[in-house]
Amino acid sequence: MKSSFEVAGFCWRSLFTMQLKTSEFQSLFNEGLNELAEVFEKHHHELRIAGGAVRDLLSGKRPEDVDFATTATPEEMKHMFQSAGIRMINNKGEKHGTITARLHNENFEVTTLRVDVQTDGRHAEVEFTTDWQKDAERRDLTINSMFLGLDGTLYDYFKGYEDLQNRKVRFVGSAEQRIQEDYLRILRYFRFYGRVALEPDDHEPETLDAIRKNGRGLAAISGERIWVELKKMVVGNHAAHLLDLIYCLELAQYIGLPLDGNVEEMKQVWQNARDHSPKPMTILAALLHCPEEVEKMDLRLKVSKEEKNLPLFLIKYRRELRKSQDEPDSLKPFTDFIIDSRELDSQTKVCELLKYQGEEKLLAELCRWSVPRFPVSGHDLRRMGVTSGKEIGATLQELRDIWKKSHYQMDKDELLSYVKP
Repeated sequence: MKSSFEVAGFCWRSLFTMQLKTSEFQSLFNEGLNELAEVFEKHHHELRIAGGAVRDLLSGKRPEDVDFATTATPEEMKHMFQSAGIRMINNKGEKHGTITARLHNENFEVTTLRVDVQTDGRHAEVEFTTDWQKDAERRDLTINSMFLGLDGTLYDYFKGYEDLQNRKVRFVGSAEQRIQEDYLRILRYFRFYGRVALEPDDHEPETLDAIRKNGRGLAAISGERIWVELKKMVVGNHAAHLLDLIYCLELAQYIGLPLDGNVEEMKQVWQNARDHSPKPMTILAALLHCPEEVEKMDLRLKVSKEEKNLPLFLIKYRRELRKSQDEPDSLKPFTDFIIDSRELDSQTKVCELLKYQGEEKLLAELCRWSVPRFPVSGHDLRRMGVTSGKEIGATLQELRDIWKKSHYQMDKDELLSYVKP
């Protein structure tokens, strides 16, 4: 039964439901979603927005990805889509109840309501259901367990909206049970804590106790899944606190981080870099003492080549490549390094180094700086009679050093005047 008042765009209907009336929600209704909704309505199956997209909409954000849940089984969905001439793609999720429909050049991922009948801490065997609350019960956090009808009705079985309003991150039901169903939920808890909580240390003691007791279960989770969560966590809010907590709860050994990570340096680097969009590895590199620890982390997490090379670079140069004491406002040590390295990503790496070191002014200057082109080539030297390959290489390096000393201002003719035919 609807009440007669509205607050901030929401019309309350009952304890756990309300009506969402925001521009972000309305903006989702394009040709594809309207057609999808018509198909489900025609076949008398419910279709609702699920999980993270609901959380984002309630936070006033337009979600980047929208997942849907339905009472229709995968077989029923396939029949519905086939009869409507709708293309389906990527059938890998079908055994878990997910069908992906392609409408108007957009993918719509729709999953049948499920209950977990058996879990091993990594995977779950599921059974389909038409009970929305049972599906909500199997989700990890209250803020991720809500559904939103296409008419704007919010369905909230576990006070997720209240937790979102209060900036609280809580597991659905028993924290220990939810964690034991999938140990990756420990890192998901940390990630969402960084997104939602206002204060860095406002955890429920029983939640941290459940995490401490079950942390060993992370050892059985694949490195790829761990890295997806970890790299989002370390660039979110409260990242320094959460990484410190990982060490306090004795989780580091299970997720590829060194047992004796340099937590104090990490806190300082986070303070230095937090306002400058650091890459995840810029923060994690502060925990690492040597290249061997990068190798061990890579073995566990299976990071990309680019992600691996960044901490190797930072560990090597964080003490060595620094601003000049004689010219503290000069970028020259850093630009010279970039010129000498001749690697395409060297400027990006040096920017991360400046974030690491807390050099805000130099970072801003380097972000505006463009790598100048060295004006002399081997062809220019051959025209002047320098023919030996070895001599050409040595001469180019001499000219490059002269050019660097001029702050990259000397042109070709000026530089070639130093060449003795």
